[in-house]
Amino acid sequence: MGDSIFNCCSVPSNPPGEGDHPGSRSRRAQQITMASNSTNISSDKRFLIFFDFDETIVDETSDDVVVQAAPGQHLPAWLKDTYQPGRYNEYMQRVLAYLAEQGVTESDIRSHMEKIPTTPGMLTVFQFLRTRAAQDFEVVLVSDANTFFIESWLRSKGARQLFHRIFSNPATFNKDGRLVLRPFHSHDCPRCPDNMCKQVVVRDYVARRTQERGRVYQRLFYVGDGANDFCPATFLGPRDVVFPRRDFPMHRLITETHEAMPGEFKAVTVPWGSAEEVVARLRKLQAE
Repeated sequence: MGDSIFNCCSVPSNPPGEGDHPGSRSRRAQQITMASNSTNISSDKRFLIFFDFDETIVDETSDDVVVQAAPGQHLPAWLKDTYQPGRYNEYMQRVLAYLAEQGVTESDIRSHMEKIPTTPGMLTVFQFLRTRAAQDFEVVLVSDANTFFIESWLRSKGARQLFHRIFSNPATFNKDGRLVLRPFHSHDCPRCPDNMCKQVVVRDYVARRTQERGRVYQRLFYVGDGANDFCPATFLGPRDVVFPRRDFPMHRLITETHEAMPGEFKAVTVPWGSAEEVVARLRKLQAE
């Protein structure tokens, strides 16, 4: 395990985040409610910030990295040919089953996750949120990766306790040593993968926390990169800020929306190449 990026951590650690089982939105809201109540999050925080994981917090895609644990560091063509658009989660279930059949262990997978490099400037963001801004920011992670990959990486960097909640596809090892992946939830959003709509997650969480707190957040923030980060970004309003990684799919989709439908995308957009740019804007807004 690598050195911690923090000297100490006072935010209570939460159990590994797990997604909702398929069902109605009301069931999802109830499950999120129960999880939120158990975290004892302070109601005094002014801002709520969401982070994606792959190619946002880390500089690679964790699903690609785990393939490096396979024999020859690649998958056979017959397995890759089973992928179907919109069903990536099901494809990764088959990939993880194949890795187990090839003798890849929990320790092997964790080791590969821990070595994924951090996105430039992201540790500075974490340090800012942990030390200078802890009293103002509630921090949540929303990812279409899986809980084992994310937890392994965050704990290796001493950053797990920064996040009040992690919403991702549940993944646990069974008695045979296979990492079993499940979909986060079911939904009816036509533009998102079958297993996760991040806007549903963000919308439900904001609604539940607002009810629990008895007041709204002053601003919402969303930091992401991928096409599946565009959908939750459309939920944000004109006082909120979206941080798309510059020239990645999320940024391109926002730009195309501004050009095709001016005024349709409401949030302030702050593209970033290094996450130092995210810190600069957060510092400015915190001081207002």
